[in-house]
Amino acid sequence: MEEAGVHSGDSACVLPPIGVAEAALVTIRDWTRRLAIDLGVVGLMNIQFAVVDDEVYVLEVNPRASRTVPFVAKATGVPLAGIATRLLLGSTLPELGLTEDPPVHSVFVKAPVFPFDRFPGYDPLLSPEMRSTGEVMGAASTFGVAFAKASAGAGMPLPSEGTAFISVQDGDKPAAVPIAATLRECGFRLLATKGTQAFLAKNGVEAEAVYKVNEGRPSIADYIVNGEVQIIINTPLGAESRFDEKAIRATALDHGLPCITNIAGAVAAVEGIRSMSRDDAPVALIREYQVTPVS
Repeated sequence: MEEAGVHSGDSACVLPPIGVAEAALVTIRDWTRRLAIDLGVVGLMNIQFAVVDDEVYVLEVNPRASRTVPFVAKATGVPLAGIATRLLLGSTLPELGLTEDPPVHSVFVKAPVFPFDRFPGYDPLLSPEMRSTGEVMGAASTFGVAFAKASAGAGMPLPSEGTAFISVQDGDKPAAVPIAATLRECGFRLLATKGTQAFLAKNGVEAEAVYKVNEGRPSIADYIVNGEVQIIINTPLGAESRFDEKAIRATALDHGLPCITNIAGAVAAVEGIRSMSRDDAPVALIREYQVTPVS
């Protein structure tokens, strides 16, 4: 779900994919088959694709498994590692009964688990360097509930009420408007830095302006320390704001608050909050989610 540049082991994943045009998925499947055949790969192969303005790009191809294999295997019920081993020993896909994509009947979300709580003051901003030490999976009939389950399992449950703080870079401001509007609809109070607050107000979303860390008191850090904020959406603003951003994210982390640093994650979190406010989160055996949706 994160943009290219974040280590795949640190990214949240969703199966089946959402937000990707069917035409792009057709291209991805076609290129995957052609690459596997042309490269002569037997067993597992890892390809990283990027989709920009509906154009598909190949970032890299590796003749090996990836960190997403356990997630995909658990979600589909197909033992990919075991099948790959059988292929390496001479079996064929038809012999193993795997010639079509396995059907996915529910929505599965993988969330990384980070050890940030053991490092006070650490900046949780993700990068190509992998930092997670584990992962969890949420399953449901809808994406929102699956994401909320995964977040809770990763130790960062989404709030159902309270106050949300939003501070995003200029390029993310248009996308932040529906995010903020949905939070308002769910009953959240909104705080925002001056630039973000002005943009939201211009687009009909009410939010209260608060100081950055170096602008005055009480700053957003004071609100966090005083327990007045329940979730933070803070996308990187650039070199000039780096001190403020790091201080905000580190303070949020020290107080166990969900701190989201990209728009895709913010959209997912808000959908999770909205879904949990109107839907139950049934618990069932993983096999039930693999075979049929659980409602």
